[in-house]
Amino acid sequence: MADHSSGTSSGDMESHWRTYEGFLAGAVGLSIICGFVLVALVNFRFNPGHNVFVGFAGLILGIIAVLINARTGGKWLLSVGLLVAYGLITAVMVS
Repeated sequence: MADHSSGTSSGDMESHWRTYEGFLAGAVGLSIICGFVLVALVNFRFNPGHNVFVGFAGLILGIIAVLINARTGGKWLLSVGLLVAYGLITAVMVS
């Protein structure tokens, strides 16, 4: 028969919280990467000069910044700052 104990172990909750925090970090990182893709798509379509270079450079730098932020603990300041700067540069180049 199966053992149905009512006691809970703290190790199970700790692994649950680590999994949950990893899921949230992955969701935030993926959302930021989606932002980089959207800005790059605008750049590919509407930038009159060097659109392919600027688009792919922004994508590559953005993904590297997200990976750095994911490895260093989840403060997304570098990635979000780079996304804002990339969006502003694209907005200036498109206008």
